[in-house]
Amino acid sequence: MKAYIVAEIASNWEGKVSVGKKLIHEAKLSGANAVKFQMWRASDLYVGHPDWKIIKKSELTFEKAKILKKFADKEGIEFFCSAFYPDAVNFLESIGVKKFKIASRTCLFSDPLSNETIDEIGRTKKPTIISMGMGGNKSKINKKLKNNKILFCYCISEYPTNFNKINWKEIKKFNGFSDHTLGITAPVVFAVLKKQLKTKEIFIEKHVKLKNSKGPDASSSIDTNELKLLVTQIRKIEKTKL
Repeated sequence: MKAYIVAEIASNWEGKVSVGKKLIHEAKLSGANAVKFQMWRASDLYVGHPDWKIIKKSELTFEKAKILKKFADKEGIEFFCSAFYPDAVNFLESIGVKKFKIASRTCLFSDPLSNETIDEIGRTKKPTIISMGMGGNKSKINKKLKNNKILFCYCISEYPTNFNKINWKEIKKFNGFSDHTLGITAPVVFAVLKKQLKTKEIFIEKHVKLKNSKGPDASSSIDTNELKLLVTQIRKIEKTKL
């Protein structure tokens, strides 16, 4: 078994390139395979939200994404994003991302431009990871992404997720886990289960923050020290004979 471990930075960079760079650097030191950001427009998804100013500040612009991608390349860690609108897909293509992520809410096809965004990702024919935390039309997504290598993730869209809500029988059906529980226990258990099932490749995504972060996603994130511990445990499981 080989695990692809992603540090989901989401909004924990707080709209500051300097914080984004520090998180990328720390994720690289932890041994993670990739960092992931989210490329949405606040005006599409969050109009009227009580934390509008904070959310708007965390919007990943093309200019900032280009800087962060270049820095990640220099650090030697993969950079990719969840894309929430078609122009984001086209831009990410232009800076050479190798894969895409589709968020749980996009799978519902209820947000503005969700349909068009998935169509655009389909046209790239690039590997795509899909979180199914809110359900969604799996057959419709499969049809739209018929030319992409796709991987569906078990996910519960609660922030943070109560560990006891995880359905371990159901999770075995997935080769990906986008985890929102506190700590690292859940992804470690997932890795052991998939190792026992002799799964060749798995995907694990965890929200990651700097130790004193106060960003919008901080309450459901692990810090970079915990990320390093997670990566260490997963790599041990990979080498263990079960």
